[in-house]
Amino acid sequence: MSVPTLTGMVVGSMVGAGVFSLPARFGVATGILGSLIAWAVAGAGMLMLAFVFQNLAVRKPELDSGVFIYAKAGFGDYVGFNSAIGFWASAVAGNTFYWVFITATLGAFFPAFGDGDTVLAMALGTAGVWLFHTLIARGIRDAAVINRIVTVFKILPILVFIVVLFIAFDAGIFADNWTAYGYGDLGGLDEQIRNTMLITTFVFLGIEGASVYSRYAKRREDVGKATVLGFLSVLAIFSLVTLSSYAVMTQPEIAATRQPSMIGVFESVVGEWGSWFISAGVIISVLGAYLAWTLMAAEVMYMPARNEDFPVFLGRENENGTPITALVVSSMAVQGLLAVTLVLSDALNFMLDLTASLALIPFFLAAAYGLKLGLTGESYEGVERRTRRKEAIFAGIATAYTLFLLEAAGLEFLLLSAVVLAPATLLYVKARSERGRRIFTPTEIVLCAVIVAAGITGVVGLWTGFIAI
Repeated sequence: MSVPTLTGMVVGSMVGAGVFSLPARFGVATGILGSLIAWAVAGAGMLMLAFVFQNLAVRKPELDSGVFIYAKAGFGDYVGFNSAIGFWASAVAGNTFYWVFITATLGAFFPAFGDGDTVLAMALGTAGVWLFHTLIARGIRDAAVINRIVTVFKILPILVFIVVLFIAFDAGIFADNWTAYGYGDLGGLDEQIRNTMLITTFVFLGIEGASVYSRYAKRREDVGKATVLGFLSVLAIFSLVTLSSYAVMTQPEIAATRQPSMIGVFESVVGEWGSWFISAGVIISVLGAYLAWTLMAAEVMYMPARNEDFPVFLGRENENGTPITALVVSSMAVQGLLAVTLVLSDALNFMLDLTASLALIPFFLAAAYGLKLGLTGESYEGVERRTRRKEAIFAGIATAYTLFLLEAAGLEFLLLSAVVLAPATLLYVKARSERGRRIFTPTEIVLCAVIVAAGITGVVGLWTGFIAI
């Protein structure tokens, strides 16, 4: 593959459903100044993380079983297991978000779907989950053609949105939105930026996939170019969607726009046809993303099972070569979360934040492993000292950035993550027992105790209302 082709694949893996919710997610938290700083911080942090994944692909080419393998290689089997479960749970929550997003989009035309949290919305989501499950189980695994078509149809309406809104630019509204302090108390600038961090994490999910394409490149160095070009292109698209919205509507109006908020913002400028145009782009984009991430969720369970980190039954395939048990478990998990949407106060944003929070665990561990390699010099034999120092700095920044994201996510989502990780430890115990291995080291016993305690605290918090969902 050439640089343009590789760049297109990087862009396609990152531009998904989250971009269509950016206006209101930023509008409720900050004004233009806060948005600019937030995108600068997110852009710098995620670019460092992209470099970490690329560097790990070069330094440790034998570790090709997914993101979790870096945590396992760097910090032991149990940490690697939790990284895999975190990434899988993130994919499941993201897939649930996709169905809520589709039905919320339909809710603008058919009120019975509400904001994606009604019984009818859950019923449509359920039908979709098992339709895709059946297609994938029959061996429809090569989604390359579908993804190419989907990438065109999701980029086109976004670009039209940006161009039209800047043509309709209102200098007065833009100036009033600079800090948006005149509209009410959004908190200090640092608080505004922190409140945007989870949405910036969500929209950049897929950045870890850039290194996967390295084996297809005509030249190895092309991958680095494609990673940077693709990432900067996506960063430009995301930031322009946010800024163009501030050019046509006041911050309170943007904040009050129903999700997916790009629809309402665009309709306010061009009229009713705008809602149909963006809605079509949303549905096509999300269905394509759902196919890709359903495959991803199954693979994230299947690969650890093949590497003896998950129980044997999760590594089973059907006659079509599909990891069927992992697919069934993943589809059932999405089904369960769809049922939970009936009791959530804001199902769309909750699923988005949960997806991003769970993804932070494997991201942090991968960045920390990159930093560990740079500091210890492992895998840098015969490499210039300057290169090792540069890559260690990149990994250090990425590690600090993911720690900042974990803090920004807040205690609520960290405890909810533990609610997922704690019972999943039973899978780890089963996997170790099946192979006759020692279950925990002394350090892992302490880590397990912390996770279980946090999980219990999360359940108590949900029961008492301390954690509001």
